[in-house]
Amino acid sequence: MKYRTYPNSDVTVSEVGFGLWTTSTGWWGEKTDDDAVALLHDAYDLGITFYDAADTYGNGRSEEQLAKAFRDRRDRVVYATKFGYDIYSKDPNARRGQFELPQDFSPAFVRRALEESLRRLETDHVDIYQMHNARMAQIEDDALWSLLEDLKREGKIRMYGVALGPAIGWLFEGVDAIEKRNCPSLQIIWNMLERFPGNEQIKAAYGAQADTGYMIRVPHSSGMLEGHYTAETVFAENDHRRHRPRSWLLNGIQKIEQLRFLERPDRTLGQAAIQWLLAEPRVMTVLPNIYDAVQLREFASAPQAPALTDDELARVDDLYANNFGIKEEPSSFKGTMTRDAVSA
Repeated sequence: MKYRTYPNSDVTVSEVGFGLWTTSTGWWGEKTDDDAVALLHDAYDLGITFYDAADTYGNGRSEEQLAKAFRDRRDRVVYATKFGYDIYSKDPNARRGQFELPQDFSPAFVRRALEESLRRLETDHVDIYQMHNARMAQIEDDALWSLLEDLKREGKIRMYGVALGPAIGWLFEGVDAIEKRNCPSLQIIWNMLERFPGNEQIKAAYGAQADTGYMIRVPHSSGMLEGHYTAETVFAENDHRRHRPRSWLLNGIQKIEQLRFLERPDRTLGQAAIQWLLAEPRVMTVLPNIYDAVQLREFASAPQAPALTDDELARVDDLYANNFGIKEEPSSFKGTMTRDAVSA
């Protein structure tokens, strides 16, 4: 494993991190807490020190899993968690599927949410505290950003950031967090197949000379870049990929076949997808979807796999620029995608 330190900070994270949405939500297959703890221990043994949770993942379950796994080595791991969804006002058992709960970013709620996260994590501080799926209203909320600075001064958080989503999009939410707030950490979707709006958000940090470091989620484009899907692939009933159009699967398979040149005896396609991201110096950590021990070992060893050469990077760029020769419907986005929408 290799490690990177966030700009202008003392927060060092493993280049491959572990997102606990796969162990706590049931969206990637059901796991017991014992299963989760065993997988987290395996990750730690492989050098992974960065773990990304959220209070809403399993209604606190992801944070509780971290406490069970690492309460005896808290000083050797880095915890990120998220806030903003109200998991307290309604019966948590009434939640079904992946629909969004109401959000609350008021100062009183954020303080309560942090105290509850600290309790579940069994710790006195969160290393990186993130607005969960922030909208433009949160990016523009001076009181919210001031509160995060207060929490940092109080020692309850070491850093803060913004996690964008849930789906791809949210262009100017990210750009403005960088340009107007010098946001220390931005979590975005970005990968070889899905580069917009991530490309623009990366460029924004360079243009603004910001201190922003990036966490990358969905680095394998919902598993496509692991290279295992076929036309016969069927996803489980509770798997979010089951609800995508079949064209996503068939077009993706065609794209993957054109990326097979990245595979080598000492580098899988899944590792190449991570190396493509790590070629960007502002990427601090990559958060693949990990749901079994075999996959964990493959991804954890990605930083030791050969880096992509300049020629390989250029060839990937050319393929993307021509959409791999495939005609597709334009993507739809839910976030703020034009400056007119920002000023409206």
